[in-house]
Amino acid sequence: MRATMLVPGNAQGAVVTCSEGLSFWGGVDPDSGIIIDAHHPEHGTALAGRVVLMPTSRGSCSGSGVLLQLARNARAPAALVFSEPEDILTLGAMIAARLFNATVVVLRVSPPLFRALSQASHASIDGGILRFEDQAVPLAPVGTEAVYLTDPDRAMLDGRQGLAQQVAMEVLCLMAAAQGATDLVDVSRAHIDGCILAHDANLDFAEKMQQMGARVCIPTTINAISVDRENWTHQGVAEDFGDRASRLADAYVAMGAQPTFTCAPYLLEDAPVAGEAIGWSESNAVIYANSVLGSRTVKHPDYLDLFIAMTGRAPNTGVYATDSRRPAREIHVVLPDTFDDALWPMLGWLAGALSPRQIPVLTGLESTAPSQDDLKALCAAFGTTSAAPMLHVRGHTPEAHLAVLPGSERLPITPDDLAQVWRNFNRADDKVDLVAIGSPHASLAECRRLAELLQGQRCHAGTQMIVTVGRQVLSVAKSEGILERLQQSGVQVIPDLCWCSITEPVFPSTAKVLMTNSGKYSHYATGLTGRGVRFGSLSDCVRTAVTGRVPDQLPHWLLQAGQVSQQGR
Repeated sequence: MRATMLVPGNAQGAVVTCSEGLSFWGGVDPDSGIIIDAHHPEHGTALAGRVVLMPTSRGSCSGSGVLLQLARNARAPAALVFSEPEDILTLGAMIAARLFNATVVVLRVSPPLFRALSQASHASIDGGILRFEDQAVPLAPVGTEAVYLTDPDRAMLDGRQGLAQQVAMEVLCLMAAAQGATDLVDVSRAHIDGCILAHDANLDFAEKMQQMGARVCIPTTINAISVDRENWTHQGVAEDFGDRASRLADAYVAMGAQPTFTCAPYLLEDAPVAGEAIGWSESNAVIYANSVLGSRTVKHPDYLDLFIAMTGRAPNTGVYATDSRRPAREIHVVLPDTFDDALWPMLGWLAGALSPRQIPVLTGLESTAPSQDDLKALCAAFGTTSAAPMLHVRGHTPEAHLAVLPGSERLPITPDDLAQVWRNFNRADDKVDLVAIGSPHASLAECRRLAELLQGQRCHAGTQMIVTVGRQVLSVAKSEGILERLQQSGVQVIPDLCWCSITEPVFPSTAKVLMTNSGKYSHYATGLTGRGVRFGSLSDCVRTAVTGRVPDQLPHWLLQAGQVSQQGR
């Protein structure tokens, strides 16, 4: 019955137990504290003021910002209790307490204590003691004494390089201690994720750090933002929202970050290489960098990404070490006889659900030839259902040869499983008002293929198609004439923002049902927009954009697989 207090304070409240991990970003309303993830077992549950138990968090690195917003508005859980390592919400609670005087207690407890506490109706934390039912459990504090610091580290921690650097190093040391790291590692580049104006907390944090004199010291890219930075004034965006979204982006640029504004930094010309230690946030980017590029980064929470960029240092833990990158689960895929590109996001979503915390290796795909875009879709969808920072695909990713840990489970994915995911992603009406491409940002290859599929056709009068891209991809697409071809077909191509940050009126206010080829957006869209969702391949999306409707049945390759499965029984 062991317990550690990661973020100190006093709290009390009714106990709520989440049977699965939860992404606060896209899964919890940042204003009310209610679970909005339509796929989560506790959908609709209110978390504000309660003692919330979950094994660990999952999903987006931006969950730390959602928790900060909730804490500042007194809608956060009174306490968060985890039974496994957790970084994202822990970091959000640290920032809430350290910079904004708002407390959310965070505990990590042993599995027996977690199970016992989950049976209680009420719990309190007071004076370093966890009390529930007839139990009184002392809470061990987290100390940073065991974290080795270099002389430059110590100079930052002592404040000799200014207050901003001191705060950054203090939080890095606390996170290192919470993660069990004994030192910090040098990283060569960073990627900032907390630049979306999903709530005021992100803006307040960025401007506070800028005013404190924060500056990045390593090459740093910026995630997608909430507006088309150069054109939002012509898109009907409310002036107040556009100004604040621009201020948020500009604050990070003023701190020395590059105005890349993309959620797919691995598509930039200067992508990380195998073995390179980097400090990235944005769940899909982290998973792709580790899995496909072979570079090394923990899935750092929002806000910690800035501190890493300011210091060039990160807690030396997790997948920075080779042994921690070994798969702990094998997922064997039984492929249907034929398939299209919709396979990969569904596989990613299923693999994450089957391996919610462990790094898996996918087998059975050795004879396939996934494109980089297929792997991008796989990684992005995996990050919605798993907290793991990477996966391996035997025959296709650079470290898939690593031996599976002894005693690991072997689980199957069958065509029947794929068919069930397709049904889960396709519960809305067959009349589609909006086709959403670019979650994560569309690559140049995707834009080229989209133009080819649309050749000589126009979008239906009642159906809009919007593609979100990074600035670099937009520039090349324009020079190649791809942008003009897409526009002639009635497609709108928008840089800087993405589907995880888009808001009305750029997101059409009249749209009731959207369709996407993204497993990531299929998972989050209902909670983020309140709209119905349909899912399919890129060619399915084009057919729907042209006709305005989507066939209300399984795709042919899953229908055939289902028929074979039924005959086999």
